[in-house]
Amino acid sequence: MRVSNATVRRRIFVALVIGIVLYAALITRLGYVQMIEGPKLAEMAGDLLKRNINFQPNRGRILDRNGNELVTNITVPTVVAVPVQIKDPESTARQLAVILEQKEEDIFKAITKKEKSIDKIPGGRKISEEKARKIQDLNLPGIYLAGDTKRFYPNGTMAAHIIGFTGIDNQGLTGLEKIYEPFLKGKEGYIAYPSDAKGRIMPGGSEEYVAPIDGMDMYLTIDSTIQAFIERELDQAVVAYQPDDVLAIAMNPKTGEILGMGSRPTFYPDQYQNYATEVYNRNLPIWKTYEPGSTFKIVTLAAALNEGVVKLNEGFYDPGYITVAGKRLRCWKRQGHGQETMLEVVENSCNPGFVTMGQRLQKERLFEYIKKFGFGQKTGVDLIGEENGLLFKLDRVGPVELGTTSFGQGVSVTPIQQMAAVSAAINGGKLMKPYVAKEWRDSVTHDIIGRTLPTEVRQVIKPEVSEQVRYALESVVARGTGGRAYIEGYRVGGKTGTAQKVRNGRYVDGEYIVSFIGFAPADDPQIVVYFAVDNPKALAFGGLIAAPSVKNIIESSLQHMKVPPRKDGISKEINKALGERAPIEVPDMVGQTMKDIATLYETLPLVVSGKGKYVISQSPAPGVKIEDGGKIRIYLGDK
Repeated sequence: MRVSNATVRRRIFVALVIGIVLYAALITRLGYVQMIEGPKLAEMAGDLLKRNINFQPNRGRILDRNGNELVTNITVPTVVAVPVQIKDPESTARQLAVILEQKEEDIFKAITKKEKSIDKIPGGRKISEEKARKIQDLNLPGIYLAGDTKRFYPNGTMAAHIIGFTGIDNQGLTGLEKIYEPFLKGKEGYIAYPSDAKGRIMPGGSEEYVAPIDGMDMYLTIDSTIQAFIERELDQAVVAYQPDDVLAIAMNPKTGEILGMGSRPTFYPDQYQNYATEVYNRNLPIWKTYEPGSTFKIVTLAAALNEGVVKLNEGFYDPGYITVAGKRLRCWKRQGHGQETMLEVVENSCNPGFVTMGQRLQKERLFEYIKKFGFGQKTGVDLIGEENGLLFKLDRVGPVELGTTSFGQGVSVTPIQQMAAVSAAINGGKLMKPYVAKEWRDSVTHDIIGRTLPTEVRQVIKPEVSEQVRYALESVVARGTGGRAYIEGYRVGGKTGTAQKVRNGRYVDGEYIVSFIGFAPADDPQIVVYFAVDNPKALAFGGLIAAPSVKNIIESSLQHMKVPPRKDGISKEINKALGERAPIEVPDMVGQTMKDIATLYETLPLVVSGKGKYVISQSPAPGVKIEDGGKIRIYLGDK
């Protein structure tokens, strides 16, 4: 078949056009790749060739409200291996295994990985100085010691449940360390450099350095001095009463700032692996729920006064019980208190009187106030593990349940809920949200970056009613069951609590949670303290066991806070029913002999120290009044 010249020319033309089009497309694509995609592809290629050396930031410190360190960082040794430099992996693994107390095969597997360097050798992270010295003395090729950071807790167990702890990679695992991880951890830095396939630096390449950004320093509402007072009283309670557990909270009732919080059992944050998980996971002041007992009567009192159904000066007769729906609800004083005022009902913690308050309120109003005071719901405190507590459903509240709820039985609450509620009752009627994290600062410049402000949840009672509640609770300490919390020279208010423990839905004979909540100064509260002892192996009354601990914390705290003593409070009356005795005025014994003292002051609660014929010093000073249970220390020597 013969093809004409025209056909040939047409085919050549078509082929030429197709070639030109393809060539133009190729040139366009190359231009696009070179001009548009070029920088991106060059960056990707550079990333493939780059190796990074990472630098960890310093984790932010945790400090108390006055700038005292609660948590900081220290440098510790970490074992690093460079596999290509290790000459004898078997021998190296064997020697390291002995010092690091690990399996030889695990270490061998780690140090023979095809990586440039390895810093995660089993047991080799953040080792002790002793282990580091032993490894250094071996002088093993390819094995190095590098500096690493570790959290350091200078005060040991202080505020351990609040602070929490970090893991091996300095990541927060519990407590504030976990809650505020984004603020504390900082941002990693690095050096990036071009390298060949074997990790060697390529000549002519440029390094890129990005500095790490340290975490923020976090300042707490905690006052480490007040926290120390709490820790002291917790330890003393454990020794004195051998309880199942014991807890305490101190708070500014006007702002919700937690000034101190602790419990026993406790733990060392840097040794948390040595404790059962329930020890460090359960922050008892926010986790533990139980019947509050008589401390809950503050809520009933505040509600009744706010609704105008009772007056403090009205009369009431207590025969020792009150009959509700055919059931006798008894007072703790079996023979009854007889004729008394409603103020004396509060002073005496008289159950029938509080049942009467509840009846006058009726269940709808009482439970409305209970919820307004924050019970049955979390307070929102910035700590891990808070519980809700438990209230009766209103349709299951009969006359008996109304009565028992009025004096703190049949409801389940947390200590932090009680603190928030009582603070509302005495601070002018405002329910405040408790909080611990106060502010965040730049770790270098110390400039304030963020701050937590006090949060008012709601107004619960009228300010003038709150004033009446303060007066009544001051009277409880001066004249009633809270006498052992009385502090000479300070106006203290408070309320005792004794609640039988519940287990599997039944009350347990002989086991109680005893508590006391107190505040001062009573007319202008600066601090409120709650102290609870679970199942003390001693006389189980909150006024006898918990009140003295609250007294000690408040007295020490007021002095620390430089709150001046005053003499305008309610005068102390001796409550013989509680075994109280009148305060003793300390005599001047300096210069006298032990024979003189034995004759003149044989009834004084003396503690004698030193050797010699004469008293050369004494504490307290002459003229000071000490309460029942206090001690006078004298020091002997020769003139």
